[in-house]
Amino acid sequence: MSAPTVPADLRRTPPRADASTGDTLPPTPARRALRAHLGTLAGTAILAVLLWRMGTGVFLDGLRRIDAPTVLAALGIGLVTTVFSAWRWALVARGLSIRLPLGPAVADYYRALFLNAALPGGVLGDVHRAVHHGRSAGDLGRGVRAVVLERVAGQLALIGVGVVVLLTLPSPVQGEARRAAPLVTLAVLGALAVVIALRMNRAPARRGRVLRATLGEARQGLLSRRNLPGVAVSSVVVLAGHLVMFGLAARVAGSGATVAELTPLAVLALLAMGLPLNVGGWGPREGVTAWAFGAAGLGAGTGLGVAVVYGVLSLVASLPGVVVLVVRRFARPDGSYGRPGLFSAVRSAVRKEKYVPKESARLASSSFPFSAEPSEGRPMTPESV
Repeated sequence: MSAPTVPADLRRTPPRADASTGDTLPPTPARRALRAHLGTLAGTAILAVLLWRMGTGVFLDGLRRIDAPTVLAALGIGLVTTVFSAWRWALVARGLSIRLPLGPAVADYYRALFLNAALPGGVLGDVHRAVHHGRSAGDLGRGVRAVVLERVAGQLALIGVGVVVLLTLPSPVQGEARRAAPLVTLAVLGALAVVIALRMNRAPARRGRVLRATLGEARQGLLSRRNLPGVAVSSVVVLAGHLVMFGLAARVAGSGATVAELTPLAVLALLAMGLPLNVGGWGPREGVTAWAFGAAGLGAGTGLGVAVVYGVLSLVASLPGVVVLVVRRFARPDGSYGRPGLFSAVRSAVRKEKYVPKESARLASSSFPFSAEPSEGRPMTPESV
C-alpha cells in the first residue's frame, strides 16, 4: 500500500540546525540583512581605513584637479564604452533569440551604469537592466541570462588581457603572477575536465539537462560564428576605454608614471572593482590602487588620488543615465518606453517599440552598431562598463 500523499501546502522545510549545539537556527531578518549588506559594510570599512591612514586631503585634492576638459573627456570615453557595451549586450541577446535594438540597449546601459555607481553594491543597475529587459521580452529568465553572459564576456576579456599584462610588464605582482600561472592553468584544465565528464555522464538527467542548456546558451550568445567576432571586438574596445580612463585619472592626479608602468596597475584596479565588496564601486579599487602605487614606488597617496579621480570620472561618464531615468519616469506612469499618447494611434506606435515576445524572432540584422538600418528599431529615449 502506498504512503499517503502530503499536500504541498502542508510540507515544510525543516529549519537548519546549529552544528555546535544542535539547536535549530531559523534565518532571522537581521541575519538576512547582514548577508545582503556584507559587501557594502566591507567597502565602507576599506574606505574608513584609507581615510584614517591618509586623511581627507588626498580625496579633496583629487576632486579639485578635475576641470571642464577632463569632464568632457570622461563623457566622451564613457560614450564609446557604453555604446560598445550595449552592442555586446545586443549581440548576446540576439544569440539567445531575444530582440534588442541598439538604441534602447544604450539607454538601458546608461541607466544601469548610473545606478551601479549611485547605489551600494555596484550591481543593482545590472539587476534592474536584466529584469526590465526580461519582462519586456516576455522571457525573464532568458533576459537575465543575456545580461549575465554579457557581463561574463567583459570579465573574461579583462582576465585574459590582465594575465598577459601582469606576466609581461613589470608590476608589484609580476613575480607572484608568474609563480601562480602554472597552478591556475592546472585548475582551469581540471575544471574543464570536470565539465566534460559531467556532459558525458547523463545521470542525473535533470542536472545534465540544466548544464547542457547553460553551455548551449553560452555557446550561442558568446561563441557562435556570428557573435564571437563582435563580442570580442566590443570587449576589447570597452577594456581599452577603461584603461584610457585610468590613464586620464593618473594624469589629472599628477602622476608622472609611463603607460607601461600604469597599465598593470590599472589592470589590478579593474580586477579589484569586480569584487562584490564595495559601495557603488568604491572600496577595494582605492585600497588596491594605493597599495599597488606604493609597492611600485610611485607613492600610496598618489595611487589613492588616482583611484578617487577615476571613481569620479566614472560617475561623470554615467551621468547620461540620469537623463534616461528622468525621461522614462515622466514619459509614462508605468515606466514603460515612449511618451504618454493622446491618441490611440500614437500609443499603438509606441507599443511596437517594446520588446514583445512575438517579435523575439526578428533579430537585429546588423553586426556593427553604426550600420543598423532605421527599421530595426530607433532609440525611444535619449541615452556604461
